[in-house]
Amino acid sequence: MKIFKQKDFFTKEQNQRLVDAIKIAEKETSGEIRLFVESKSNFKEPVDRAREIFFKLKMDKSEQHNATLIYVAVKNRQAVVFGDDGIHRAVGEKYWQDVLAKMLLHFRQEKLVDGICNGIEELGQALKYYFPYDKNTDKNVLPDEIVLGK
Repeated sequence: MKIFKQKDFFTKEQNQRLVDAIKIAEKETSGEIRLFVESKSNFKEPVDRAREIFFKLKMDKSEQHNATLIYVAVKNRQAVVFGDDGIHRAVGEKYWQDVLAKMLLHFRQEKLVDGICNGIEELGQALKYYFPYDKNTDKNVLPDEIVLGK
């Protein structure tokens, strides 16, 4: 059962680049990264929409609460970097703002994919530091594919 309507936001190559970035970022951590992209949001505050998506995707179910979400509403020109309690406690509020600010620099230059890849890389580094990969216990519990909204 599909929760969201599909729309083409990226070329096949761009989509693969984003999925590969997620796979690379998750390679050395128990943490999870998801990307949700939609055309527009009806929410006044994008963080409220990101929170809703986070829970709809059951991202709060990771054992160490170290899942992260990059949310982008293309037409609204909104983006949020959202993390579960475990990673949020480790990095603090300013971290999320800094990652988002770096992404937005790329977005302003009309480089959406570059900005998202930069955000994924930044999240991967923090997750690797605070939640390093343990070959005996870790497994990829969330899909790496991009979730596309309406």
